Amino acid sequence: MEHVVIRAAAAANATSCVVLMKTTSNGAWQGDNPVHFAFPLLILQICIVLLVTRTLAFLLKPLRQPRVIAEIIGGILLGPSVLGHSEAYMNTIFPKRSTPVLESVANIGLLFFLFLVGLELDFQAIKRTGRKALVIAAAGITLPFVAGVGVAYVLRATVSKGVSYGPFLVFMGVSLSITAFPVLARILAELKLLTTDVGQMAMAAAAVNDVVAWVLLALAVALSGTDKSPVISVYVLLCGIGFVVFMFLVVKPIMTRIGHRSPDNEPVSETYVCITLAGVLASGFATDAIGIHAIFGAFVFGLTIPKDGPFAGMLIEKIEDFVSGLLLPLYFASSGLKTNVATIHGGTAWGLLVLVIATACAGKILGTFLVAIAHKVPCREALTMGFLMNTKGLVELIVLNIGKDRKVLNDVTFAILVLMALFTTFITTPVVTALYKPARKAVPYKHRKIQREKPEDELRIMACLHSARNIPAMINLIEASRGIRKPALSLYIMHLVELSERSSAIMMVHKARKNGLPFWNRNRHQQDQIVVAFEAYEQLSKVKVRPMIDISAIQDMHEDICNIADQKRIAMIILPFHKYQRVDGVLETLNLGFRNVNHNVLKYAPCSVGILVDRGQLGGQSQLAPSNVDHHIVVLFFGGPDDREALVFGRRMAEHPGIKLTVIRFLPDTEFNHTAVNLTPLPAHEDETHPQVYKFSTAEMNKEQEKEMDEEALQVINNKASNPGKSPGRIGAGDNADESIVYEERETSNTVASVLEIAKSNRYHMFLVGRGRFPSPLVADLADRTAECPELGPIGDLLTSSTVPITASVLVIQQHDVIHKDEVAFSKTVDSTPLSISCTQSPDVHRNSISP
Repeated sequence: MEHVVIRAAAAANATSCVVLMKTTSNGAWQGDNPVHFAFPLLILQICIVLLVTRTLAFLLKPLRQPRVIAEIIGGILLGPSVLGHSEAYMNTIFPKRSTPVLESVANIGLLFFLFLVGLELDFQAIKRTGRKALVIAAAGITLPFVAGVGVAYVLRATVSKGVSYGPFLVFMGVSLSITAFPVLARILAELKLLTTDVGQMAMAAAAVNDVVAWVLLALAVALSGTDKSPVISVYVLLCGIGFVVFMFLVVKPIMTRIGHRSPDNEPVSETYVCITLAGVLASGFATDAIGIHAIFGAFVFGLTIPKDGPFAGMLIEKIEDFVSGLLLPLYFASSGLKTNVATIHGGTAWGLLVLVIATACAGKILGTFLVAIAHKVPCREALTMGFLMNTKGLVELIVLNIGKDRKVLNDVTFAILVLMALFTTFITTPVVTALYKPARKAVPYKHRKIQREKPEDELRIMACLHSARNIPAMINLIEASRGIRKPALSLYIMHLVELSERSSAIMMVHKARKNGLPFWNRNRHQQDQIVVAFEAYEQLSKVKVRPMIDISAIQDMHEDICNIADQKRIAMIILPFHKYQRVDGVLETLNLGFRNVNHNVLKYAPCSVGILVDRGQLGGQSQLAPSNVDHHIVVLFFGGPDDREALVFGRRMAEHPGIKLTVIRFLPDTEFNHTAVNLTPLPAHEDETHPQVYKFSTAEMNKEQEKEMDEEALQVINNKASNPGKSPGRIGAGDNADESIVYEERETSNTVASVLEIAKSNRYHMFLVGRGRFPSPLVADLADRTAECPELGPIGDLLTSSTVPITASVLVIQQHDVIHKDEVAFSKTVDSTPLSISCTQSPDVHRNSISP
């Protein structure tokens, strides 16, 4: 193996030898070991770091810990504290000669991450920070900083003897006074506290704290950069100030012009992207040459990028995932390799660890608590805010690593401060969860479904969207159902965004409204499309539209949907199906998590729910003008509350001049009347083992009353229909007949064949069907059918099956009911007796009857 040997004269005129690694190997077949070469070793190190940190993040997810905890712990595990006890491991995977390469790549990731932080920093939001949050932020910085200076005296007299006095005091003060804004935002989002008074105040104070922390860190770096005359530190500070002035007076106008030359809905020029990326590197080089860390240059350059327009959002999309997902974990691994918990040994060192943790917690929590109490914040909320402000994160590690590199922090002090950051962040979630549980006041309201005594009352619908592709179908559906009454409809649009570990998602979360939902982030192109589309629809249709956005973890998203529906007194939630139609007509799953969201909303919603399966039959990919709406809608009616809700919704759609409605009622024929369908609830343990079967409600229903309600609902339609179909008891339509409504009755013994015959006729653009939680005999007959999407109910699942070539869209509707009980799977048996549906009592499930 070839080595490049560089010899340099040491200060004592001794000669030292530094062995560098060759970049690439010739391969194992030629006798080269890949881990002895820089590039393959770096690849192996990256893979190991990602594997360990992602595994830990997965394991800590049930504890709702931010990913930074997993990355810090992963770095410590990979370092000398745990795995590093094995010399063979350290010499093979993380040899000292590989450290410069690993740290260089990690610092490139850190450089671009700090550029993103500067790019997303909203000075306007900081300017709008209220006096209360500003005072809390000042107290949350000042008291911990003073406490850190006090602890520095103790550490300098024990484990940090001989370190430079001034820089050590500043580094200790900064390390104890930092609040990690991105980590705090994620914790608040996970705990659903972003929109509470405590969450908003903590976020505002943390934003101010974040800016002050960077200023203090720049000061600490300037002071620690030399062992020579203090005048040099002054020169460094003055040059740093000059650099910032130059960036804002010269560079910012240039970047503003570049940003304005990147119009909406057009790709950004590659030249502009290259100029920006080169600017990040050049700015980092400039501040490093001045004597301040290169990350400050990247951070300041990010501040010069214009926040309006698509340019900033495009840069984030191009850089963020690669930097945050691949390169940044290397920085945590690099920190972990410098952290040796074994250096904390003996009673003195462990006592100092306890002292540092106690001082850090007391300074942050006590300072924030006292000032919040002085501003008449309730005691529990003030204490909660103190723990939230005690969160540490990446900025803390940056401070500690710079201090370690500048020889201000030795191994023992560095390990103590890393563990302090880990402990204070780890305890935040469980302590805040125990301390603060905001009570959500239930809002009493009666219009929780479409069917109501006074149809002229205002109808409130909340339509949810996954992405911009849901816009045309959702707008065209709303347009078709807005009715002719005044006020006819109030529409709430909720864009569902999964809360990821991306920093841009965290920054988006920061822009929270007092009404409980974050603002639209107008730097993101897709959200611009959604806002513009529904603003235009509001102007054209005169429908009151209120766009909102929900950013939360996929497993908790249904809670936000249900809570907002309750707060806004929604009558019906419309959700997109989790599958999208491809060009060849096949429905394809893009995000399985949204299927769980739909399932949970159906289970916990405070109002009626509809799931829209879009096959492009409601205008395709374009929004239709009211005068261009021309759809034929069909309601398949089998009976029960869900079918009645679909019927009422269809009747409302028929008020639109461009909608023709056909209602088809299915009745058992003579052959089916000689059979009885018996449904027996499965025991709970068997129910869990049958995920792909239909589930029906266990609520007790009055069969006679349900039958009367079905007849009343159908009579209203029958009276308006232009042709009576097979109904002998129709009360005359005569001159009052509505040409847009057709009523039919069909007798059948084969539900599947009858439904598919209608679906394959291609006469209809949309099917409205009930979910069928209280099945009629014809629907109950499908209980043993293997389901693809059982949450849609038997008829909805049949119409969306991948084996059935259907082109019409489907809206599956579930009516809200106050007696809703658990839904369980049933086993079916058929007897050759007169028509009935009977239910055998299950020892695990209480059920009396299912209405026919």
